[in-house]
Parts: sequence; C-alpha cells; structure tokens
Amino acid sequence: MQRGTFKWMKSVNKTMILNKIRLSGSISRADIAKETGITPPTVSSIVKELMDENLVKESHLGQSTGGRKPTLLQLKEDGYYVIGVDAGSKTIKGVVSDLVGNIYSRTEVEVYSNITKEEFLKSLSMVVEQLLTGYKQHMDKILGIGVAMHGVIDVETGTSLHSVNSGLINVPIKQTIEKIFDLPVMVENNSRAMTLGEYWFTNDNAYNCFTVINIGRGVGSGLIVDNKLVHGAQGVTGEIGHVSISLDGERCSCGNIGCFETFVTGDAIVRRAKRCIANASENLTAEEVYRLAKRGKREYIQILEETGKLIGIGIVNFIHTVNPDKIVLSGGVMKSKEFLLPSIQKTIHERVLTDKLRLETIIEVSKLGDDITVLGAAALLLNELFY
Repeated sequence: MQRGTFKWMKSVNKTMILNKIRLSGSISRADIAKETGITPPTVSSIVKELMDENLVKESHLGQSTGGRKPTLLQLKEDGYYVIGVDAGSKTIKGVVSDLVGNIYSRTEVEVYSNITKEEFLKSLSMVVEQLLTGYKQHMDKILGIGVAMHGVIDVETGTSLHSVNSGLINVPIKQTIEKIFDLPVMVENNSRAMTLGEYWFTNDNAYNCFTVINIGRGVGSGLIVDNKLVHGAQGVTGEIGHVSISLDGERCSCGNIGCFETFVTGDAIVRRAKRCIANASENLTAEEVYRLAKRGKREYIQILEETGKLIGIGIVNFIHTVNPDKIVLSGGVMKSKEFLLPSIQKTIHERVLTDKLRLETIIEVSKLGDDITVLGAAALLLNELFY
C-alpha cells in the first residue's frame, strides 16, 4: 500500500470485501462472493491484493459443507498502525493502535492554562514524537495521525477554530504536524471522534443513526448517519452543550445564558452541591461528590440524581430533534453512572413523545471508558481507509 495516501482504495469492490472481512471476524472467499454478489474470481483477485498489502491474512480452516474445508480470512490486525491523540485542555494523551483498537504504547503531557498556540503545537508534536520513537524502523506501517480536539474544528484544513475551554483560536494542527512528521493528519472535534471510536471498536455499526454524548468539563455530541459523521453546514452539529434549556440560568463559558452545559458538567455538579448542602466543603470536587454518594450520604446522592434528571431532559430534547437508534453516554461525569443512569432513564421514559421511542431508543454508557477519545482519534484514519 502506498503510505500517506488512500488512492489505492478507489475500488468499490475492494472496499466492500475488506469491510466484509473486518465485520465478519473470519469468512471464506466463497461466502464473501455469496454475501456481496461479487464473482468468485474477482473476490480471489482482490483478496490476493489485500494480502499483498498486509491488510488481510489466512487464518484457519472453516467447516466443510460437503467438499474441501474452506480457508478463512481475517483482518491482519497488526498489519498497520495508527496514532491517536486526545488534545485536551489539561492534558494531551496519545496512543499507538492497530486496526482493531489494540493499544501498543501510550504517552501523555500536561497542558498548562493560558498556553499559547505555539506552546500547544510544541506539546502536541512532543506526544507524537514520543509515540513514534519505537517505530522508526517501521514508518511504512504507520497509516497516519488522528487528533481529537475540543471546540470547533475546520475538518478540511485540520484547524482548531475556537476552543472555549483553553481559549485557543485558529490553531493549524494538520498543517503543522504533517510538516514535521510527513504523515497524513486528520483533525476532528473530540465528541465526534469519540462517536467514531465507539462506533468503530464496539460493533455498534449496525445502527443507521448513532450518537455519543460526552459529559465532562463541557458537553458535546457526535452523530453518525449511514456510516458517516455528520458535521452540518458550518461544522457545529453536536454542540448540544450550548443549547439553552433555561431563559434565566447561569452564564455559560460561551457567553450565553442557561446552556445545557451549565447544568450537568462536573463544575455544575459542584456548584449545585455547594448551594444545596450546608456543610459542603469549600474545596469540593465532582469526584468527591461521587465518593460521598457511594458512602451513602443521602444529600450527595440527591445531587447526582438531580443531575441525572437534567441530563435526561437534555437527551429527550436530542431524541425529539434527531431520533437516533442508539445513544451512548461518555465522559468523566458518567463515572457516577450508578446514580445518574436510573434518573436519566426515568426522565426519558416520562417525557418522550411515544411508546416506540421509550422502547426502541437504546441508552448505554460507553464501553471504551477513558480510551474513547484516543481510540476515536485513531479511528479517523481507519474510517478513511475502510470507507
């Protein structure tokens, strides 16, 4: 395969066969032909190409249906690697992953408040350099670098246009990192990258309309429809944290009043606890609220249950607007899921319009946990390769 470009993957048949092998786990050439409608000689020819390109391997013999046992094909998981980077407002984390999300190495650097564009790009480059250290002799196996960045992203140019949390504006991530490392770079909003990671690595790609809602220091979401991330006309699809749910609420970091984000983030939980609990510590954190709730402190349990209700209201609005098949919840706040999820589900059950929505909209917590963002960043390259 020609490194640095995906031009070789122009064949629709080739893409179809590669995805059939990936999604099946293991499959014979004959079954590929049967399930795709591609002729057996074409299947054999394309499979040979995919094996030569180090993407597919023969695994073991399958069950016979009367003749010779068929040889089964599998994705060659470690045939290539991708780098995934979570460029957060407090830390930049990076991993090297194979084609199915196995992580081979990690690194992390701290990001300081009031960091400049130049310092941020230097820190980002440092993370990539550290990850590439063990692969200097195998650079031809690195497909590229995916970067998940908070805030509004120009996906075409790979530029971070505006980040409320860090205050960074017009950061040329793709241009800078590609120039330094001579590898393809893709940049995406962190919540949309999370959505792609969950969709890609947890076999959720059976859903036509799939979303992840990320609730942590901020609130964002990503939406996948028919295997493709939805961006919107100006690239702000999914910014549900800045949907107003109160006309006279608190002022949000974006400047508006009563945004969803001001009710459900970690900081919002702390503010509510301090207002409602007379003896709450001045140094209270969201993690401490959760810890005290786990110890059975009823007033802290109530704070989290109230937060779950508020999250549920936001999700009901999202369901009525987008109507997804499945919603996955992620982010630091959802580590309190045993207190939040019952309230979330109860609120949704009470407020959605129809029984069909109650019964058929799937609500779950992320299976990828803390790795959802870095794996989502890695999936940016894999999505380009396979679709």
